[in-house]
Amino acid sequence: MVELHASRLDAVFHALGDATRRRMLRALADGERSVGDLAAPFDMSLAAASKHVKALERAGLIQRRVMGRTHVCRLHAAALSEAHAWIGFYETFWSNRLDILEGLLREETPPNSKGDDHE
Repeated sequence: MVELHASRLDAVFHALGDATRRRMLRALADGERSVGDLAAPFDMSLAAASKHVKALERAGLIQRRVMGRTHVCRLHAAALSEAHAWIGFYETFWSNRLDILEGLLREETPPNSKGDDHE
C-alpha cells in the first residue's frame, strides 16, 4: 500500500515537473478541453500533446473520455491533494523552524533597543 502511494506521488510530481503539463492543468481548471485545445497554445502536434496528456492521466491528475475521434480531458484534482498533504508536512517543518529562529532573535535584541547608543 505504501509503495502504491509512493508510486502515485512520484507520478504526480513527475507530471507537475513539466511546464507544459502545468499549463495544461491550469487550462483544465477552467473546464473540459479537447487534446487539440490543450495543444493549441504550444504549437505542438497532437501526438506530442497526447504524450503530455498520458503523463497527466498516469498521475491521476486528469480523466479523458473519447467522443468519436475527439478526446476530451477534465481535471481530476484529487491527486493534487495527496501532493499538497506531502508538501504540507514540510510547510509545518519550516514554520516551526522559523518560529524558533524568531524566538532566538527576540532573545538577542533587548525590547527597548532602537539601535541608539546615546543614553
